[in-house]
Amino acid sequence: MIDVHWDGPIATIALGRGGARNAVPVAGWEQLAAHAADLGEARVVILRSSMPAMFSAGADISEFAQLQTDPAARTRFRLAMRAAIEAVAALPMPVLAAIDGGCFGAAVALILAADLRIAGDAAKFAVTPARLGLGYPREDVAGLAAQVGQGRAGELLFTADAIDADAAARIGLVERRVPHAGTGAIALAQRIAENAPSAVRQLKRALHHPGDTGLDTAFEAAFAGAELVEGLAAFQARRRPVFS
Repeated sequence: MIDVHWDGPIATIALGRGGARNAVPVAGWEQLAAHAADLGEARVVILRSSMPAMFSAGADISEFAQLQTDPAARTRFRLAMRAAIEAVAALPMPVLAAIDGGCFGAAVALILAADLRIAGDAAKFAVTPARLGLGYPREDVAGLAAQVGQGRAGELLFTADAIDADAAARIGLVERRVPHAGTGAIALAQRIAENAPSAVRQLKRALHHPGDTGLDTAFEAAFAGAELVEGLAAFQARRRPVFS
């Protein structure tokens, strides 16, 4: 359902449920949260699909019949989805979402947990709960509005209309528009992984938590760190730095 692959310091989380258009069941959200907890050694994480034509159809609506009659199951569904999205968002290293094909419903909330989103030619996006007669979790409404602005978020939520990769780039839903998102994400991940891992993590922490005064101490401590030693040596020798 959800697999993790490693290529040196780069970890890839692959959604793989082809018969269901990569729709994520409750057990899948729980599996995703568990996998995210095991990625601490990665320098970069790529979130992608194992299918070329579909990133994810979102939550698995085949489970919704049970949710209609079982209040406890509704709570489990909401909390499992929330835990998975927040586990991805909380990763200390950069997370790149590579979107080739459709990205619908809850899958949009999932890619918003990444730091950078890369869309390929065939990418399409739609936030579709209103078409099913549902709302969207409040945290995910807020995340969408923070990413694209309240007006654009409202347009996506109220109409449930799909937009293509170019439109997603224009409104800021994705940061990079490339022919093939998987290839583009690998190239970007490799570039990030070349940089000092502790420094990159500190930068991510500052982006997400600018009021964290512990960052002041971390900034000063870096001057006595091994990463600066290697960075300065590489600069003076006019070579690429190699960070352990």
